[in-house]
Amino acid sequence: MEAVPFHDGNIHDLIESRYVDVRQDVNHNLQMHSSLVRRLSQEPELEGHQGCVNSIAWNSRGSLLISGSDDTRINIWSYSGRKLLHSIETGHCANIFCTKFVPETSDDLVVSGAGDAEVRLFNLSRLSGRGPEDNAVPPSALYQCHTRRVKKLAVEVGNPNVVWSASEDGTLRQHDFREGTSCPPAGSAHQECRNVLLDLRSGAKKSLNDPPKQTFALKSCDISSTRPHLLLVGGSDAFARLYDRRMLPPLTSCQKRTSPPPCVNYFCPMHLSDRGRTSLHLTHVTFSPDGEEVLLSYSGEHVYLMNVNHAGGSAVQYTSGDAAKIMSFTPILNGLELQQPASNVFTSRLPKRRKATAMHEKCSKLTQIAEKSLEEEDFYHGIEACNEVLDGYGRDIGPILKLDCLCIRAALLLKRKWKNDAHMAIRDCYNARKIDSSSFRAHYYMSEALSQLAKHKEALEFAIAAQSLAPSNPDVAEQLERAKRDLAAAESERNGKPNDAAPRSEPRGGRVLSLSDILYRSEGNSDASQDGPRSDREDSDYDEELELDFETSISGDEDQDIEPNILHGSVNLRIHRRSDSSREVAGANGSCGSPSSSSQNERLPYQPEAVIDMKQRYVGHCNVGTDIKQASFLGQRGEYVASGSDDGRWFIWEKRTGRLIKMLQGDEAVVNCVQCHPSDCVVATSGIDNTIKLWTPSASVPSIVAGGAAGPETANIANVLVANQRRISHNRETILYSRSEILEHFRMHEFAEGSLHPFECAQS
Repeated sequence: MEAVPFHDGNIHDLIESRYVDVRQDVNHNLQMHSSLVRRLSQEPELEGHQGCVNSIAWNSRGSLLISGSDDTRINIWSYSGRKLLHSIETGHCANIFCTKFVPETSDDLVVSGAGDAEVRLFNLSRLSGRGPEDNAVPPSALYQCHTRRVKKLAVEVGNPNVVWSASEDGTLRQHDFREGTSCPPAGSAHQECRNVLLDLRSGAKKSLNDPPKQTFALKSCDISSTRPHLLLVGGSDAFARLYDRRMLPPLTSCQKRTSPPPCVNYFCPMHLSDRGRTSLHLTHVTFSPDGEEVLLSYSGEHVYLMNVNHAGGSAVQYTSGDAAKIMSFTPILNGLELQQPASNVFTSRLPKRRKATAMHEKCSKLTQIAEKSLEEEDFYHGIEACNEVLDGYGRDIGPILKLDCLCIRAALLLKRKWKNDAHMAIRDCYNARKIDSSSFRAHYYMSEALSQLAKHKEALEFAIAAQSLAPSNPDVAEQLERAKRDLAAAESERNGKPNDAAPRSEPRGGRVLSLSDILYRSEGNSDASQDGPRSDREDSDYDEELELDFETSISGDEDQDIEPNILHGSVNLRIHRRSDSSREVAGANGSCGSPSSSSQNERLPYQPEAVIDMKQRYVGHCNVGTDIKQASFLGQRGEYVASGSDDGRWFIWEKRTGRLIKMLQGDEAVVNCVQCHPSDCVVATSGIDNTIKLWTPSASVPSIVAGGAAGPETANIANVLVANQRRISHNRETILYSRSEILEHFRMHEFAEGSLHPFECAQS
């Protein structure tokens, strides 16, 4: 795949294009050009924090970098000098999770949000003439109205007076510096802060069909730089929400819960919309630089790209019944359109004959590479080749080649069996059947995908159809028999009858509850069985507090490094259930009353909203350890997507095709933050380490995926990706960590008898 050119073209062609099209901004095109991205290498680290660096952000000109840390300090760094200018002791009494420069203030005003539920504003002009260590400065504003951790701040381009804060208490608040610089602490008898822009304390949805009921703990928010009235939020369920601030009700206080306001759009990949499990949540949401796309990063999942506007036909919307429609066998397909019909393949942009011939030859060669990769079980390169054809040239190639490539990619995904690969294969089979409804391969792979998802009845229907189309094919006959056996076994188990096997014995005292049973109230959260049936779980809605006494011992085979060693331990629990009158805030201020319109809503049947589906998926990283992990667009054109990972690396993908471009070691444990410089080809990253890394295109040798200043890494790329997928799909029923992960990855200080002191950077 290294020989496959990138879609941003040749630098020489871009430079020469200035003479042809003077309107073209070459600087925008060159900022994160593929030739520069392939040379990204780490500079000397920025040192100055004493804890995990949970937040980094550039000012608008890119001359300054701000960071916030577990050490409760805000650091201001010089970009040109690569040095620390100021280190502010903020007064926060918990980890800082978010920091921002306030626009149009000459970079004098900075704001922070932290785990102590406070938002603090500081004026850097008061530090003028002081050194980095002379940092005593009181906050210019202090807002204490949130009741839980403040996870994200947002500012509006051109607005120096307002900052927005998103908190796990389920509210997004608007702080106007002109109206006041302080507010009473949450729970005070006289608290009446009318700054709640979004009240989502009854806004979380278990699935698309379920009405919002539980507290929607906000994890992230963003304001569009091109259309600042648009506000994007994500949190403790699978759905990101887009709001138009012009259509929201006036600011309210927290005295009474209100029903969540209607949003402009919901965003969620279709296969995640009906899971019914509340552990699935978003850790980061962001707009693209042009405001036309959004990027969603899920905990225990992947990164997804969506279009903002569906009215113009650029985004695919779906409703609650569409997921079932894709998996149902119908001789004639109609209804949901996941992509353009085959008859419209050449209408969008018909290439010139010579270019079309070259493109077709290239795509045919890539398809042959993918087919060979399928035989050799080289899933990484095979899927990359298919992505290049389908996502890079899918609108220009003919239907026969597209059908072939869709079926090959589906087969590769089904053999690879990463999380939700079966759902991606179903999409490919559905699109293949739209091109040719008599394709036996599309029916065969659809049956196999449904079997992996434990949809045995539907799998049998497609297997029967595949056999009618290819009666002499032995693979189809084998899949048909397998589908029959699976359906019979499922029906037998449903009826309580054993099927050629003894039932699994339960422990004498019933099923033994694991720690995750108590913490997550779930019977499981693993996709190792490719998303089979799961049991539902209640939402806690923060009505319980847990105290743990954890005695640990580590055992395992030193020579066995394939499976992690097991952390054995005993747990003593003390559960404190808060009464309704004291939930979140004392009943005196009534902030936890039920929504004002709940009685009316209960009388009306809930109508699920339409949701915008994914247009691209980015895989290879791991996001399970922290809930502040970012996914970001790189460059002013946003042609690349980057994300941190729990393996200490950070990943860069080509936005259009999902092709993995770079995989760089950025931390000893976890990379959480990835922020691109506003105008230069420079990326700042941070994580569990107490340093900040800057990445510039300074490597002497360009490299694909793994590599740096010294050239390509020797580590096997496929092994790294597989290890990350194993972590994502790991069963939360058991707690498995290797010895090195316990001592290094999580930095646990001390195992005192009968207690566990958690690691410093406990973001999740």
